[in-house]
Amino acid sequence: MFRRAMTLVVSAVLLVGFAVGGMFLRVPYLVASPGLALNTLDEFDGEEVIRIEGRESYEHDGGLSMVTVQYAGGPNSRVDLFTALSAWLSPSQAVLPEEAIFPPDRSPEEISQAQALQMDDSQNAAVAAALNELGVEYETTPIVAGVSEDFPAEGVLELEDVILEVDGDPVADKSEAVAAVREREPGDPVRITYERGGEEREAEIDTVESEEGDPLIGVMIGDDMTFPFEVDISVGEIGGPSAGMMFALGVMDRLSSEGLTGGHHVAGSGTIDVEGNVGGVSGVQQKMVSAKREGAEYFLVAADSCDQTFESAVTGEIEVFKVATLTDAVTALDAVRTGDGLEDLPRC
Repeated sequence: MFRRAMTLVVSAVLLVGFAVGGMFLRVPYLVASPGLALNTLDEFDGEEVIRIEGRESYEHDGGLSMVTVQYAGGPNSRVDLFTALSAWLSPSQAVLPEEAIFPPDRSPEEISQAQALQMDDSQNAAVAAALNELGVEYETTPIVAGVSEDFPAEGVLELEDVILEVDGDPVADKSEAVAAVREREPGDPVRITYERGGEEREAEIDTVESEEGDPLIGVMIGDDMTFPFEVDISVGEIGGPSAGMMFALGVMDRLSSEGLTGGHHVAGSGTIDVEGNVGGVSGVQQKMVSAKREGAEYFLVAADSCDQTFESAVTGEIEVFKVATLTDAVTALDAVRTGDGLEDLPRC
């Protein structure tokens, strides 16, 4: 009897010790939870999420919500062991290694800045993709978006230099500039005419061979886009590129006399590029929960992220359609609006 009592006492003491230790032991993991669901057709902090000036715009019922994931933890505020274990057991949360979001070679400040830049790029690409889908023309100018160290262009070209010509031939956008450089053999020089500070300049830059065998000079080229009217997207401190598809759909809805949703509430997640390609994202399981809590009836997900939809806490409770392009997303919304062809839409 005494032995059993001592065993229970020791077990209780150990259990309490583990509990107390778990409250103080910090672990290098992140807890991902359902975050904000933000209707791009509505307001955020008193401002329209998407505001258009210089062209007629429209307001419609329904919703096109971008959804987010909120993370607890990180190098400066690690979660305790109990929090991580509780999240691991939760159907709506996930536990990730810290380096999944915070690579050890980058500071949290650098990561935050990168996410803010990704959001800005995503918004510009979303506007361009929406205008392309609607057939609205806009101007593009190729600019230097980055210069690689120890490559021929270093010290010659600078950020935001405007590329005018390659070997005397005018280039209108990024794709033309890149294609013009790749027309020569690695090692051949290329003559770049560019503008800096309103002054036209010219430089001859040698090319080197990339790992794929292509000629390159060591710059990243981007498109500086000038739209025929102003489109402003306001989402506060939210960062990252995963709302691109929903931004593009929101812009299209604002510019269309007939709403895209027919009054239905649709959420989704996927990146977007200028050509309208929808790219994969992370955290879809948690984003689906956010969408369901917000009242969304349907969820659009990038085709590359379909495998994440099977293990969400709301799998089977919200209809999920997979999309690979902005055109696919518009087709899905046409079916949602009219009720025709819903059963034929591709699903994960």
